[in-house]
Amino acid sequence: MSTYLFSDPHFHHENMAVKRGFSCAEEQDELIVKNWNNTVSKKDVVFLLGDLTMEKNHYQILGRLQGLIHVVLGNHDQRQHVKEMLNYVHSVSGIIDYKKTAILTHCPVHPSQLEFRYKYNIHGHVHENSIDDDRYINVCAEMINYTPIQFNKLITI
Repeated sequence: MSTYLFSDPHFHHENMAVKRGFSCAEEQDELIVKNWNNTVSKKDVVFLLGDLTMEKNHYQILGRLQGLIHVVLGNHDQRQHVKEMLNYVHSVSGIIDYKKTAILTHCPVHPSQLEFRYKYNIHGHVHENSIDDDRYINVCAEMINYTPIQFNKLITI
């Protein structure tokens, strides 16, 4: 069993897909599903760090993804949709303290939160605008080639 991270798939979001260089949202979504399932096994754990989709009626794509998925809500995820999300994922939360080593969030946290508590903040939200600080690890889809990345590989990078 391995642990993976991924953020900001923006499933079924036409504007984001085109901005990322795809012809349409379906092309983006299918690449993410393919890369995800070629990387993650059914027994692996995946922390999905927010901005899953823009609308409640598109969560069914999560049912096509392998692994035990834990969602950290993003700014485009709506609280009233959590019940629907839970039909396809294992858990939904605001932040996750991962092994007292990293804080898993959607948006990067203030540096003061890292000074004494965590070595890393693994996050999404900023897309290609990574923070120039080794403590911040950006796992937005476009930064990790639209493929979940293993926790151990992130830490060794």
